[in-house]
Amino acid sequence: MTPEQRRIRATLGAHSLWSKVDDPTAHTCPARTAFLSRFEREVDPDGVLTPGERSRRAEHARKAYFQRLALASSKARAAKAADRNGGGCGAA
Repeated sequence: MTPEQRRIRATLGAHSLWSKVDDPTAHTCPARTAFLSRFEREVDPDGVLTPGERSRRAEHARKAYFQRLALASSKARAAKAADRNGGGCGAA
């Protein structure tokens, strides 16, 4: 399959799934819970913090994770723009 055909197949699958789901939030809850619990394990691997402190630290770890993604995305967009503009090394 070509990349375009794989994309179309994936989109078709997603639309088929979501057409059968009554409550999208409930459907994705287990995945969301697993993803967020990752940050609690990261900040308190031994389970010694109070629940409130663990939650506070996990929230900051989650925000840092998404900020790293945003930074990487920004750098990728800048590199792509530089490539489109001839590399930016004095080229006019």
